[in-house]
Amino acid sequence: MYLVCGEALFDFFSQEDAGGQASKVDFKAIAGGSPFNVAVGLRRLGIEAGLFAGLSSDYLGQRLRQVLRDEGVSDEYLVEFAAPTTLAMVALGANGSPQYSFRGEGCADRQLQLEHLPALDARVRGLHFGSFSLVVQPVADSLLALVRRESGKRLISLDPNVRLNPQPDIELWRQRVAEWVQHADLIKVSDEDLHLLYPGQAPESVLQDWLQHRCQLVFLTRGGDGASVFSRQHGNWSAPALKVVMADTVGAGDTFQAALIAWLTEQQLDCVEGVRSLTREQIDTMLRFAISAAALTCGKTGPDLPYRHQLHG
Repeated sequence: MYLVCGEALFDFFSQEDAGGQASKVDFKAIAGGSPFNVAVGLRRLGIEAGLFAGLSSDYLGQRLRQVLRDEGVSDEYLVEFAAPTTLAMVALGANGSPQYSFRGEGCADRQLQLEHLPALDARVRGLHFGSFSLVVQPVADSLLALVRRESGKRLISLDPNVRLNPQPDIELWRQRVAEWVQHADLIKVSDEDLHLLYPGQAPESVLQDWLQHRCQLVFLTRGGDGASVFSRQHGNWSAPALKVVMADTVGAGDTFQAALIAWLTEQQLDCVEGVRSLTREQIDTMLRFAISAAALTCGKTGPDLPYRHQLHG
């Protein structure tokens, strides 16, 4: 099992109103949150997964729980709170890229404390962390304690997935990411995130610095320009994006992340030693598998992640 840790919420997408009345705004609500999406994405790719998250006892929180059950994600690590569900208001840019506005202060996904950290047995092969749960409190300190406890014992993957609306202090993001990269074996990051975190710095210099810690592989996604991989042992190279009729890019990064983990699990390499043993050819196959998975998500509206039978390789 791979345990994904972090927020679960509802994305509210604004819809075009046929009447054109400024006083009316129609929304389509879709279950999401980056960690939630990764957990669902893993199950759709055939990988046993669980989600460690705070869920609300309200109507939307129970809908999130039902989605996880329907998708086959283990709910044994969920913690319920009498607090609201986070809402993310999403507007899409001309290129399909999302702009988020979060309503999350005091919400359930932020409420995880040290006392809620689960005991993990041998079923849990690895853990994934990412997005604003890395920086908003008290969940941020709780998850940092968890990764410190488990780093070196299980495969740790990380996606900073910077969201400035729930936490606008970019210096805090830099400090927290700097702590987190010391514990991760595998990191996925977008070029947009690197630009926000380290404006004016060459991505290559930042990623090479990350490889000086535990990390063996860093995957850099570049949207329509494809993705690159930086390996401690084998150098760095890129692969192109696949052509797709674009709907939007919501969930594409989460799909890419889930596909990386799924590929490692299928190859029985989902452990610290497995990632360290990868050849250049294996890493390249892994990279292209993740690109193809993300392309499928870009062809759909919202975080509609692909199933294993839709992918080759």
